[in-house]
Amino acid sequence: MDWYPWGPEALARARDEDRPILLSIGYAACHWCHVMAHESFEDAATAADMNASFVNIKVDREERPDLDGIYMQAVQAMTGHGGWPMTMFLTPEGVPFFGGTYFPPGDGHGLPSFRRVLASVADAWRTRRDEIIKTADSVKQMYSAEIDSAASGTAPDAIGLSEAYEGIRRMREPRFEGLGGAPKFPQAMALDFCLRHWARSGDPGARDLAHRTFVAMARGGIYDQVGGGFARYSTDIRWLVPHFEKMLYDNALLSRLGVHLWQATGDAEVQRVTEETLRWADREMAAPDGGWYSSLDADSEGEEGKFYVWSTDELRALLGADYDICAQAWGVNEGGNFEGHNILFVGDPEFAAEHAVVLERAKQVLYDVRAKRSWPGRDDKVLAGWNGLMLRAMADAGRVFGDEGRVETAVRSAEFLSRELIKNGRAMRSWMEGQSRIPGFLEDHASLGLGFIAVYQATFDRRWLDRSRSLADACVEWFWSEGDGAFFDTASDHEQLLTRPRDLADNATPAGSSLAAELMLYMAEYFGDADARRRAERVIESAAGLFTKMPVMMGHMLGAADMSVHGAVEVAIAGRADDPEARALARGVAAQYIPSLVLAAGSGDAVLGMPLFDGRQPSVPTAYVCRGYTCELPTTDSVALAEQIRGQRKTY
Repeated sequence: MDWYPWGPEALARARDEDRPILLSIGYAACHWCHVMAHESFEDAATAADMNASFVNIKVDREERPDLDGIYMQAVQAMTGHGGWPMTMFLTPEGVPFFGGTYFPPGDGHGLPSFRRVLASVADAWRTRRDEIIKTADSVKQMYSAEIDSAASGTAPDAIGLSEAYEGIRRMREPRFEGLGGAPKFPQAMALDFCLRHWARSGDPGARDLAHRTFVAMARGGIYDQVGGGFARYSTDIRWLVPHFEKMLYDNALLSRLGVHLWQATGDAEVQRVTEETLRWADREMAAPDGGWYSSLDADSEGEEGKFYVWSTDELRALLGADYDICAQAWGVNEGGNFEGHNILFVGDPEFAAEHAVVLERAKQVLYDVRAKRSWPGRDDKVLAGWNGLMLRAMADAGRVFGDEGRVETAVRSAEFLSRELIKNGRAMRSWMEGQSRIPGFLEDHASLGLGFIAVYQATFDRRWLDRSRSLADACVEWFWSEGDGAFFDTASDHEQLLTRPRDLADNATPAGSSLAAELMLYMAEYFGDADARRRAERVIESAAGLFTKMPVMMGHMLGAADMSVHGAVEVAIAGRADDPEARALARGVAAQYIPSLVLAAGSGDAVLGMPLFDGRQPSVPTAYVCRGYTCELPTTDSVALAEQIRGQRKTY
């Protein structure tokens, strides 16, 4: 099979030989990508057809989200759905004219065989070129209209944010919790916005939606009851049967949601699951020198989920006298619940809570046995944007749970990411086997910047705030267009593609525009940067028309809009950050759920250039709580500080 990477060599060959391009986009943990590769790409006859008529390009969507985003728009427009593997046919200029996702080796299930598709496209290229060019022209017009249709130009307000929450609430699936039916995705960003809405409005239903959904997932098969960590999604409505791959970004977003839920509810189960998930990341995903790998496959030994499921005979032999308790707690039955085996889930929550000690003992036994099985493949790429998400979750968890070891992990990873994935002030996309590669996208710069802010808030080490500011400056220099009032996903010196992508809606990860808008708002708060605030507000305004149309897909941007509309809660602790009294005040802050917290501490050079500390040089560590140019009375008491913060977060 003659594969090329995306690049000038492949595109030049397509032009020189007047061949269409066959573009296959997938990722390491994608089950059906592996299936199609085995069935078709590794088949000699199919490979011969591909090599004879096409220039074949393979792309990892995780390293090239720009290409993935551009061509996913096309396949969705052509077929009404998207997914991976993505199989696109392009002109030599890179314009799509036909595509789909998975194609089987033989006709069936309403799909033509892949070889039939290859023959049909090759024939059309030879004999009906005019039809192909007409289709390609219409696709180019779709791209040119994309951004204009999204912009509303209207500043969001509290009423609009409440309406967006109502749109999310209407998606609630009341029986098993979550948003929508099967397949069910975690939707962590939309749930986090629900928690913000609760804090602003006091509406208990908003917190209940986020809390109950998190707990339902944590008790389901989508959560690994033995080793911790969440799978990508549930194939059924009950959160029982996962698509077994584990992605770093899902676990980062869900862990941070768990931290916020614990602050809001004090639920010990939420804290346990959050900490187990972060331990999973440390144990199974951590790179040796810092940072985290990308994903674990769903498959092992050619079978989906084989690594994670158990037969009753296996469990009975391994658990001995503990079997009956574990079987009742984890929903085990003789026939199994997945192809004759058992996916463990919390079938009886009250019983499980009563026997927590037994279950913890059993988990260790099962984990040790499972670790000797053939492991799913691990994608050992360290991706900047995804690592920024996990860095933020890790640092926040360490600060909120008072876990110094977790904070140390965050600092170590921040050091690694700074050293290996930031070159000449700009983020790189990917690091693997000692090499960084591919200039970073907007999401990489903004996500790392937000992660560094979290490390600063956990340590009050000024260098992390300064590194965040440097990345914010890079976002403006390389991705901002003043004329468009927009951040683009690719840098101004990026290779010229079919279009310059600008995604406002979240996908599995937050949109680069929403991350950048949030980062700009933090720069405005920490440094009084009026231009940063203006840029953030322009981005948010451009997205506001989508808030009520597709609120679940706008979760992260809604969070940035909440910060813009309602303002951040600023907590400045003036005095040496390592003073025991200053640390006590910081602990008082950590226990509170505060949407858009701007937390700083220090004195002298450590707070230079930060308006939060202007005129504040007390003789003992003192906290100042402010929002919207209004401040509470200074306090040296952590209990009084917590009360001030609770009063500040509510707005209507």
